[in-house]
Amino acid sequence: MNYFKFNRTKIVATIGPACEDKQVLLEMVRQGLDVARLNFSHSTHEVHEKYVQLIREINEEFKTKITILQDLQGPKMRIANLKNPVHIQTGDIITIRSDIQEQTEDFIPIVYDTFAKDVNEGDIVLIDDGKVELTVISTDKLYTVELRVDSGDVIKSRKGVNLPFTDISEPTITDQDYRDIDFAIKHNLEWIALSFVRTATDIQVLKELIRLKNGHQRVIAKIEKPEALLNIDAIIEASDGIMVARGDMGVEIPMEDVPIWQKRIVQKCNEAAKPVIVATQVMESMIENRRPTRAEVNDVANAVLDGADAVMLSAETSVGKYPVDVIQTMSNIIHKTELEMQHIYYKNMHINPYDKNRLGAATIVSACNLAKEVGAKAIIGMTFSGYTGFQLARCRPHSHIFIFTNNKEMLTTLGLVWGVRAFFYDHDTSTDNTIKEIHDFLKAKGLVEKGDIVINTASMPVEDKGTTNMIKVSRIK
Repeated sequence: MNYFKFNRTKIVATIGPACEDKQVLLEMVRQGLDVARLNFSHSTHEVHEKYVQLIREINEEFKTKITILQDLQGPKMRIANLKNPVHIQTGDIITIRSDIQEQTEDFIPIVYDTFAKDVNEGDIVLIDDGKVELTVISTDKLYTVELRVDSGDVIKSRKGVNLPFTDISEPTITDQDYRDIDFAIKHNLEWIALSFVRTATDIQVLKELIRLKNGHQRVIAKIEKPEALLNIDAIIEASDGIMVARGDMGVEIPMEDVPIWQKRIVQKCNEAAKPVIVATQVMESMIENRRPTRAEVNDVANAVLDGADAVMLSAETSVGKYPVDVIQTMSNIIHKTELEMQHIYYKNMHINPYDKNRLGAATIVSACNLAKEVGAKAIIGMTFSGYTGFQLARCRPHSHIFIFTNNKEMLTTLGLVWGVRAFFYDHDTSTDNTIKEIHDFLKAKGLVEKGDIVINTASMPVEDKGTTNMIKVSRIK
């Protein structure tokens, strides 16, 4: 099994009942899975702990480096438990209450304590990604809201509720999120995605919470609220990565605006060296079908062309019928796009003016320029913090990116970053000896061959682990 055949654009897949069998998950890894997403809107901590153990077991047994991404639920409004699906017609008047847990003859329950307080007469309420559209007629500002049905359909249990033009009062990090964050820290998960981010402060609060609990997790901001788009530059700066969460975003803002914002956010993240994930309904038809629609194929390819670090699968792998096939199909689309469309390489070949480490940034940009000029097979970096890996990926070199680190946590953290493959190295030797040992290692793995040109970047002296300040061009002997 050759785990070194990979695409530069990474694949994130949600783990669930459809792939909880070890052999199924292992085959997904074989086909190109890079990041395992645990959706904390569903399942218990006990179930997620089993998934974590399974992923770590595969990493240990097969020397893979599958990254784990925790996706927090956030202040998600949902319809509570219904005895049966409720069929409503345009023009009907219904009443939603937040102080009941079960459906009654007259009321539909909602899981959101301040629903009646937050909405006002005339506000739009959307259920199940907009399949049901309602307008608020009245609210008692306590528990009860009366609504007119503008577009009827079927309301089912646990379906999401959106208030696209309403300022919600519940904090971005909920009580459940706090418990889930403790889980991530306890189990050393690499990334935490925060849902329904509105401002950079949301990210800063989460980062401070992680720091106070001695965690090392990096934070991804999920962009799905109109407020987040207004504050996008500050959110990108505060975050370690971004997820373009097109599901709720496409309900909260006009759907025709979503493609524009996807491209805009991806470009901003590329320039800032922040990994960006394109998510939601990427291969949705493959929940039920073995083959995707042509539109879905184009969607994946366009995410690659836009510059996404990763594309994400949700129900396609968690509960879909063909979790292995969808990974294989997505991997094939990514591979073909990266092979044929050469203009996706060597972008952002300038120093980020906001980068505080201008010496390191200049060295890395120079290394990528040099790799382009000499046709280098690989660019090799050494890092503890991961900075070199993120910055090399920012330039999108056609050369392979091999990162060596003695920080074991970084081996899996970098699994989300475009083009990066990470290896453990903990020898504090001279620069020449270090470079030789790394070249020999890569040659033994079949990743470079005799005669290949490679670019090494490092900090001199090596043992100081300082800022990247050295570039060396070599030919593999």
